Amino acid sequence: MKTNFILEYIRTPKTIGAVAPSSKYLAEKMIKNIDFDNCSVIAEYGAGTGIFTAEVIRHKKKSTKFLVIERNDRFYRILRRKFAKCRNVYVIHGNAQCLGEYMRKYKADKIDYIISGLPFASLPHDISDKILAETRKIISQSDGKFITFQYTLFKRKLFEKFFDITKIDFTAINLPPAFVLTMKSKSKKSKQG
Repeated sequence: MKTNFILEYIRTPKTIGAVAPSSKYLAEKMIKNIDFDNCSVIAEYGAGTGIFTAEVIRHKKKSTKFLVIERNDRFYRILRRKFAKCRNVYVIHGNAQCLGEYMRKYKADKIDYIISGLPFASLPHDISDKILAETRKIISQSDGKFITFQYTLFKRKLFEKFFDITKIDFTAINLPPAFVLTMKSKSKKSKQG
């Protein structure tokens, strides 16, 4: 079953943020900075129909746990159908700000990488702040990385409130073209300054 992104966008524009699935080129950029050989847990926020999810599963070790979080009912059902039988992949119908709770449920003591398809440009400010604060807390415990894509750099200052941006990539081969930001928890020096 093919999902109509435009229909989902019209129904819930504040949580979908895209009118088409991400391209394989964007998916490749999203995972290129993940060290799959040396990570034990990965999480994904806003997995949509699973473009990034499939790429992570294709590259991860079988022993690596992968927590895939999707709030939209229709997308969640699609993800369950696609990935239910994949080893150590847990598709969760829930919210990104509850990641700590899901870690406890699936016995993940740390997270090495969090990738995100969430539309921070359209999410309410308080929700964005809660998600990013929880993300910072979790990746700071493992010296992990947070990787997200955005269609503009409009929210760069929001991300810099919580993280040090270590890399920005760009792909024109996506609808629309997109920036990929790789971030780590703010260093003590950054927090003081």
